Amino acid sequence: MKALLLAGGLGTRLRPLTLHLPKPLAPVMDRPWLEHLIEHLKLQGIDEFVIAVHHHADRIEQKLGDGDRLGVRIAYSREPRPLGTAGAIRHALDLLGDRFIVVNADIIHLVRLVPLLEFHRNHRALVTIGLTEVEDPSHFGVVERAWDGRVLRFVEKPSRERAPSRLVNAGVYVMERAAVERIPAGREVSIERETFPALIASGAAVFGCPVQGYWLDMGTLERYMQLHRDLLDERVHLPGMPRASRPGVWIGPGARVHPAARLVPPVWLGEGCRIGAGCTVGPHAVIGAEVELLSHTRVTDAIILPRVQVSGITTIGNAIVGPDFTAALRPITAAQTEGVLQP
Repeated sequence: MKALLLAGGLGTRLRPLTLHLPKPLAPVMDRPWLEHLIEHLKLQGIDEFVIAVHHHADRIEQKLGDGDRLGVRIAYSREPRPLGTAGAIRHALDLLGDRFIVVNADIIHLVRLVPLLEFHRNHRALVTIGLTEVEDPSHFGVVERAWDGRVLRFVEKPSRERAPSRLVNAGVYVMERAAVERIPAGREVSIERETFPALIASGAAVFGCPVQGYWLDMGTLERYMQLHRDLLDERVHLPGMPRASRPGVWIGPGARVHPAARLVPPVWLGEGCRIGAGCTVGPHAVIGAEVELLSHTRVTDAIILPRVQVSGITTIGNAIVGPDFTAALRPITAAQTEGVLQP
């Protein structure tokens, strides 16, 4: 079975990180999220992928190539213009089979696919929508289901009091080719506002099935930070993520930490980075590959992307720092000093 990864979005809410970078290539612990996703799906038996691309399409194709480096096969579906979720699926149809999985590649899914596929087969569904439960449904399209899991309707961003459930579209689907053939070709089509309601109105077998596993919409800078906090706190593990060098501290190959620097767990130091004398790093700090923190830099609750050099007496807190931008998320707070480790 093939998986279609939707990777063509503009990622506007994640700017400035996505000004020169497609959102699915946003680095997560020094590796593009899209590579983590492919590795996760590969572990569940999927080794053929179609990636729908538009925004910075060349960068995605150059990074992943034909998939040989990752032990999979990758083909690409280039959107001539933004086509929406359903439009992108329709545009890629000739590269897909009779049944396939669709995954929104800029949402963090580390979910189990086998129960979703079994549900789809057992219910003879035309479409099965993976659902996840959220605390506050007012930011999402909420799904109302019948007793057997059949989807009755979508309610867009309802208040908590009016929400029919707390189940929302997780951005992962099992689809039959016959469902996609009903999508108009060559124009922008929304899957939630147009395709699914039309299928439901026609009496088609559209079902919703809760999925198990970690899920996070990485659509904002704050949620991008939250993903890294969850990884550092070991609430979730990425495929192939190395073990901590010591409790709460990950130190990549070739990273150098001055004896007069302090690491406050949890903290991630990427490959080849340099931490200078007098620096304090952590808690909840991710230092990317080949980053240089020169003397007396303090980093807490922050992400410094690869190949950034920070010099002078500097405090970085509650921020994402890239080679050509700094995105502050909220006022700086004092770093914790408990549990300091001496490297």
